Amino acid sequence: MKIFIDSANLTEIEEALRRGFVQGITTNPSLLAKEPKAEFATHIGKILELIQRHSPGIHLSVEVFSRDPDEILQQAKNFIHNFNYPELSVKVQIGWNELEVIKRLASENISVNCTACMSVTQGMMAAAAGAKFVSFFWGRIRDAQKIEEKMQNIHTVGSDERGVLENFARIKREMMERKALEEDDFDPFYVVRKAREIFDKAYPQVQIISGSMRSSSDVKNAALAGSHIITVPPKFFNDMISHFKTDEVVGQFLADFSQWIT
Repeated sequence: MKIFIDSANLTEIEEALRRGFVQGITTNPSLLAKEPKAEFATHIGKILELIQRHSPGIHLSVEVFSRDPDEILQQAKNFIHNFNYPELSVKVQIGWNELEVIKRLASENISVNCTACMSVTQGMMAAAAGAKFVSFFWGRIRDAQKIEEKMQNIHTVGSDERGVLENFARIKREMMERKALEEDDFDPFYVVRKAREIFDKAYPQVQIISGSMRSSSDVKNAALAGSHIITVPPKFFNDMISHFKTDEVVGQFLADFSQWIT
C-alpha cells in the first residue's frame, strides 16, 4: 500500500517529499484553484521540479478540466507532451463519454487515472476501458449514506441546501428502486473491498486509489479495505504520525537518560 499526497500546494508537497513517505502526488482543479493564480503549466512544472529534487520517479496525476471528450483528449495529449514526465497519469473523470476517451488514451499507452468513482460498477467499467488507476472517493461515497439522516433535520438548513438534499434523496431512492445501487454501495469500505476482489481476478494490472479522506481513521480503513494507494490531504499527516503515548514514553526516556548522564 502506498501513500500519495493530495495537494497542489508547493510548500505542503515539498515538506512531505522531504520526509520520504510519499510515493506519489495527486492534484485536481479544485486543489489548484486554492493556490495563487498562475499559469496551469507553470504550476505543474514547479511540482515536477520538487519531485526531481526530492523523489525522482514518483507518480504524479494531473486532471483534465473539461467534460467535452475532444477537449479531454487534447488536454491529455498536451499534458504528456508538455510535461514529459514518464510517471505522469492523466486524471479523467468517470462517465459514459469519458470511457471512450480512456480507451483511446490507453491505446496510445497514456496512463489514465479514472477519477470520481463512487461505485463498484463504475470502477469495473473504467478498468475494462483501460484505466491504469481507478480512484474511489471514500468520503463522498459515505456522504450518500447520510442523506436520510440529513433529511430528518431538513428544516434546519437553508432553501438552497434543502433543494440539493431533496434532489439527492430522490435520485438515491430511484437508483435503489431499480437495483442500480444497494445500501451496501454507500459504504466505502464495502465498495473498495469488493472492487479489489474483482480487480484481483479480472484486472490485476489496475490499481485502486482511495481519495476524499476525511480523517486519519479513513486512511487506516481504506488500507484495510484493500486500496493499493491512498491519497491523503496534508492536514491529516499530523494525526497519522502523532500519539499521546508516544509523547509520554519518549519524554520518559529522555528524562531518565538526562538524570543518569548527569
